Amino acid sequence: MLVSVVIPTYNRLPILQQCLRALEAQQPLDPGDSFEVVLVDDGSTDGTVEWIEREAAALPHVRLICQEHGGPAIGRNLGVDHAKGEVIIFIDSDLVVVPEFLRHHVHSLRQAWQRDGNRLCFTYGAVINTHNFESPESEPHKLSDLSWAYFATGNVAIDKTVLQESGLFDPSFQLYGWEDLELGERLRRMGVRLVRCPAAAGYHWHPPLNLEQVPELVRKERERAKMGLVFYRKHPTRRVRFIIQFTIWHRLLWELLTLGGLLNERSLRPLLAWLIRRGHPGVAMELLRLPLNRISVVAMQREAQAAGIA
Repeated sequence: MLVSVVIPTYNRLPILQQCLRALEAQQPLDPGDSFEVVLVDDGSTDGTVEWIEREAAALPHVRLICQEHGGPAIGRNLGVDHAKGEVIIFIDSDLVVVPEFLRHHVHSLRQAWQRDGNRLCFTYGAVINTHNFESPESEPHKLSDLSWAYFATGNVAIDKTVLQESGLFDPSFQLYGWEDLELGERLRRMGVRLVRCPAAAGYHWHPPLNLEQVPELVRKERERAKMGLVFYRKHPTRRVRFIIQFTIWHRLLWELLTLGGLLNERSLRPLLAWLIRRGHPGVAMELLRLPLNRISVVAMQREAQAAGIA
């Protein structure tokens, strides 16, 4: 069996280098099995393409596909189109996987196929968040790493035919957020089952919070709100309302936790700066999530009112 690891990337060269090297260092698969890495560059301007071309000999499993900047949904679809494998594994380009990553996904899929008598399932590996760039794999698994998402493309494996029958990713998700969970809703309706595979772990690196990142984080929350409504228009259900936080209960929750907006990215700035100076960027990020969630919920309500969505 050939496995295709599909990775969209955009201006993430330093961590992408670790990502690809970890894949090249995978333990051998079972006899007859092999893998390829389909890397889709989404118009990077940081030298990604040039580095891949220079390092081709050290990256024998990697095939580079280039597109104009169009976002991860279009990039993943393009990667699937070019993939030769019968199994697709999606990871992000800032994920550094363990040496047994591919083996665990493949074994778990095969066991599920044999047990169920069909291929209507996908495996979901563990994602461990870390700020440690030099040694991301040294990060312990934390309670905050648990995810309740049904289908998140940070670390999933699925039969290619099943994926194609779902319709792949909706390219109308051109801004930040929700394209993978929306595909997950369609997979759920097809009866495609989630199989947890925590041993197929990956370390998701992101830089520690600094105050210069705050405007970009706010921008992403506003984009997430817009894309949340795209999600809801396609699946106008109570379940999706709760996923995207488009309920009165979420509005009340974040109004309460931010004291009606008094705790915001500006008023919290001195405390965030102090926490960062004290070496606690993770705590600062968790605190910042309070106003960020309110920003998303409020923006979504305004977008919905403007569009006439109840």
